[in-house]
Parts: sequence; structure tokens; C-alpha cells
Amino acid sequence: MLCAAASTPLRPFEKTDNFFDGECNDDPVPVPTGGHVEGEDGYECTGGGDCHLIVIKEDTHKLYEQWVASIDSQDEYTGGCLAVWDMNRSYPATLRGDQCSSADAAGLPIAPLLFDADEVAAGEIKHAVRFALPNTHLKKGTYVRPATHATNSASAGADGVPYGARLRLRASYPVDSLPNEGAKVLARALQRYGMIMADGGNIALMGQDDRSTTHKWDGLLAPRDLEKIKPEDFEMVEAGERFTWKGDCTLAD
Repeated sequence: MLCAAASTPLRPFEKTDNFFDGECNDDPVPVPTGGHVEGEDGYECTGGGDCHLIVIKEDTHKLYEQWVASIDSQDEYTGGCLAVWDMNRSYPATLRGDQCSSADAAGLPIAPLLFDADEVAAGEIKHAVRFALPNTHLKKGTYVRPATHATNSASAGADGVPYGARLRLRASYPVDSLPNEGAKVLARALQRYGMIMADGGNIALMGQDDRSTTHKWDGLLAPRDLEKIKPEDFEMVEAGERFTWKGDCTLAD
């Protein structure tokens, strides 16, 4: 996640096939010098990943989140779905608009659901975290609040997990059995706040990288430190009405 000063120029981008007219924003984006997209050392998306670009513009308090963003060696900026969030706004249950996507398939903002090394080092994560599952585990075309969107790429039947589902680590889980304090901090957050289904993918839990944090992940939390926790250790929080994705997004004003 990047921070852009007031002086950071706003750059227009060329839309790709991953940009969905009518439900994605086409605003110019602040691109700080020396930044990077998810999974890359710079702004060019070379590894075939999601290449999310997440930028907070400090003077306007706007959050820009874009999927499959890339600025190549010729300085050509291309990008998929962009969602611009006003951090001073209290959004309704339908967020940017019901049936609307964002840079995540569930239509949710990404940044508020990421955890970082500074939070873990401080000993407490004070919010729910985002998680992903393979499409074969997600209920096709179905979402629950706080999500506003689902996909038909999901292929599970009635027992699949809907987009937006909040799963909570059971209160009786033996957190002290985990291998280190970092794992225990994350597990306690999963017990108290839970995790929210945000996107399809093969990596379940995703934290912010440590390039801009004071503390670093090395020696704090490693990828397999939570492997003792199994799917059956979670319970789903009652989510209320199930919504069917129809693809008729109308962005809110």
C-alpha cells in the first residue's frame, strides 16, 4: 500500500479487458515515484499475478485500488477495474453500488482488511481480515453483506462459501498451541473479528508487504505458522439474506 503526497501527479490509464464499464471508476490515479504494484519490485506487472495497485492520496483522503495495473518500460499505464473510495465517507450497506465489483470480486475495499507487520508486532490486530478461497469452494453467483458482488467463475453448489461471508475462529481454539507470538496475534484477531471472503484465489490470508512498515515479517510471522488451524476450526457468522449476482450494477453517486 502506497501513500501519495498532494504533489503526486494523477495519471490516466488505458483500460484493459479487466475493466468493467459501468462498475469501475476511470479516474486518473496518483502514482508515487518509486512505488510498486502487488508482487512486483516496480510498477510493471510481469509475474502474471493480480498486481493490485493500492494508493492513498493524503490530501484528498481518497483510496485508489486497481486490479492488474501495470506501467511498462515505455511508461504506458494500463489497468483493470479501479475502485475509488472516499475515506471520509460512511458508506451504506451497498457500498459503491449493489451488484458492483471493485478491485476485489466481492466489491469490498482491500486496504482496510489487510493486516501488517506493525500491527502484529504491536500485539493486536483490531479489525477483520480479508481471505480468499479457490473458485471451486465458492458458491456460484451468490453474495452476502458486506459484499456487493459475486462471480459465475465460482463453481461450488449449495455448500459453497458465498462472497462476503465472515468466518470466525472458534473461541475454544487453543491459540497458545501456535508456534510463535505473531501467529497468536493473528489467531486472536480471527477469533474476535473474523475474516471476510473477498476474492477467489489460492492463498487464503494476505497481509500487507513490509516495504513501508517499521517492523518486518522476518522472524515475526511466516507463511506456515498457522498451518495447524484447519477449516473445521472456523464457524460462519450468520450473514442474513443471500443475494444473487445479476450483473446489473449501478454505481452510487
